Amino acid sequence: MSGARAATIAGEQVLLLPEKALYWPARQMLVVADIHFGKAASFRAQGVPVPRGTTTQNLDALDALMAQHATRQIVFLGDFLHARAAHAAATVAAMLAWRQAHPDLRLVLVRGNHDQHAGDPAAALGIEMVDEPFAIGPFAFCHHPDIAAAGYVLAGHVHPVYVLASRHDALRLPCFVAGEGRMILPSFGAFTGGFAVALAPGERVWVSSGEAVHCVR
Repeated sequence: MSGARAATIAGEQVLLLPEKALYWPARQMLVVADIHFGKAASFRAQGVPVPRGTTTQNLDALDALMAQHATRQIVFLGDFLHARAAHAAATVAAMLAWRQAHPDLRLVLVRGNHDQHAGDPAAALGIEMVDEPFAIGPFAFCHHPDIAAAGYVLAGHVHPVYVLASRHDALRLPCFVAGEGRMILPSFGAFTGGFAVALAPGERVWVSSGEAVHCVR
């Protein structure tokens, strides 16, 4: 758990992970936002020369987290697939091989806006498909952070980054943003970018350096 940051959210102890995910120990659950499988393939289909291998990077990152944290289930907070090009044979084959290595792992996908356009993942992946808000305990698992929900919202969609600026330089780091009724998680995917967030009064921010999570506000 080196580098993780413990936090109490909605009365529950969670870990904010430097790998840009949240871990809920009481449920042995990983929560991942905006993994965007197939995004690079979508760009290449449009003739944009972007690197290959992002699907493998994402799957390896999930494996690394599960090696560190006992995991019975993963909840994906939307945008699991980027576009219809994510159904390409090579992308699906890599995901199926990964799924076969974890047959007892519960996978839940809260549909996001990209999922609506891309279509549901292959049925053979055995992913439970749900719409937002999806309630477990005190949490409402969503894709969009501003949705009305009865519980404390855990969401993605924004790909938040926080700008650490000095007099001569600035650094954009992925971040977790928490307010009274919601937390926005950073995007998990290897090829997703980020949006510099404007913070509301009272919101807390934790940034990830890739090795550790630090509270900056």
